[in-house]
Order: sequence, then C-alpha cells, then structure tokens
Amino acid sequence: MQVIDPAKEFSRSLAKVLKSEGGFSNHAADPGGPTMMGVTQRVYDAYRDRQGQPHRSVRFIDTAELQDIYRSSYWATARLDKFPAGVSYVVFDGNVNSGVKQSVLWLQRALGLNADGVVGPATIAAANSHPNHDQLIADILALRLKFLKSLKTWPTFGKGWAARIADVKATGQAWATGDDDPLPIARFAEVSPSHKAYASDIKAAPSPAVADAATGGGIASGGLAATLQQVQDQLTPLSYSSDLVGKVVAGLIIVSALLTFGGLAYGFYARRKKARIAEATQ
Repeated sequence: MQVIDPAKEFSRSLAKVLKSEGGFSNHAADPGGPTMMGVTQRVYDAYRDRQGQPHRSVRFIDTAELQDIYRSSYWATARLDKFPAGVSYVVFDGNVNSGVKQSVLWLQRALGLNADGVVGPATIAAANSHPNHDQLIADILALRLKFLKSLKTWPTFGKGWAARIADVKATGQAWATGDDDPLPIARFAEVSPSHKAYASDIKAAPSPAVADAATGGGIASGGLAATLQQVQDQLTPLSYSSDLVGKVVAGLIIVSALLTFGGLAYGFYARRKKARIAEATQ
C-alpha cells in the first residue's frame, strides 16, 4: 500500500475541486444559491458566524477562509486523511458538490456497508482494505451519476455534472495507482461553474394511484373501470330494443378497455420509475 501524505492529498484534491467548481455562480435553478468557488452564501454566513465576523457577500471570500472551510467542512468532517489516495479525492469532490452525508453514503454503498452517511472506523477500514481502489472509485461514481440523473435539475446541469464525474474518475484512478498526471480528457470549462446537486432536488416519484383508480383500485367506487362495467351491465338488456342504447354500450366497452389497458401501462411505468428513484437514492 502507498504511504499517504495527508497534507499533499488535501492540497492537490483542493486544487482539482476548485477547478471543477469555477468562480461565482447564482443560477436560478441551482439549489446552492449564490456560490463562490464551491462555497455557498449559506455556508459562508455560518462560517463567519463561528468566527465572530459580520456577514458579507461570498464573492469576497479570501484564500484563508476558503481553505479553512474546505478543510474543516468537507475534508476533516469525512476523516479523509485516513483514506487511500484517489479515494479521498473522489469522496471530497462529492462532499463539496452534494454534501458530506450524501457523498459518504455513496462510498459506504460501494463498499457494501450499512450506509448511514457517517464515517467511522468500519468505513475507513473497509476502504483501506478494498482489493481494488480503481474499481471502488468507479463504483462510487456510478452511484453518484445515478443519483444525479434522478434530480429535477439534471436536464439543466447534467452535461456539466457528467463531464465532472468523468474527470474525477480519471484523476482519482490515476492517483490510486500512484500516477500524479492522469491522461487529459475533455474538460467542461464551457459549462462551468459547477452547480450543487442536493438530495432535496430529487424528482418526486409518480404515483400509481391514478392507475389503480382506473383499473379497479379505487377505494370508494371500486375503480372507474369497475363503475363503467356496472353501468354497461345495467344498459345491456336495454340495448336489444334501442339502437342508441346499443351504441352507448359499445362506447362504454371501448372506454372501459382503454381505461384498463392504459391504467395497467401507467401503473407499470409509475412503479418502475419509483423503484429506479429509490435505487438511486437509498
């Protein structure tokens, strides 16, 4: 196993994350709000409060403050000095972009641990004893990408996030194997700065309730299709003596069939979509 220099790992990881984060951003769709070099206004306000300093725009954050926030809030909180080279950077980048708890959840799930979002001795030991850190990094980032695709903001920021993950993977795997200079890949400067990706922006899972109501799952009425069937049953005897009633019955048969098949199809879609969202976020 490589001998890790924690100071070096933090320094080079911070440099990479800052390149990914870019400068000032205040995109209307970004849940982070006003953000400078990855530090949101809310995080900066909380930091200034702890320092006994008045609030000011995050645009004016200085280098010492920036490094202190990154080290204390995103590196030390996850105990990344204890992790293998490359893996620490990958978790760190996730910490900054989606929050420490969410990033640690990806790590723990990739390790096959009980995921609670808190780094303890078991998580550290599992990461260090993992037989293939290249694969661990790939697994972490696969979970992260799946999560990002479940967000409402994916259509807006997905291109930049996907490119960032590709870059993080190349760098993390290079560092995990002792290579300080990974092969260059397509950068994403054209879509920088990067935007925050929080679990609060997960798309709501579609409800199968409408499908259940249409196909017979309605509680009060026994389902719309069942109600139409009852009407059809009542009118059928009259259809033999009335062309109009016959046409009405024929129409009810068609509507009932459409509701049943349409409801079944939508129910299948809704449950499958709900399962995929759950898989991405659990």
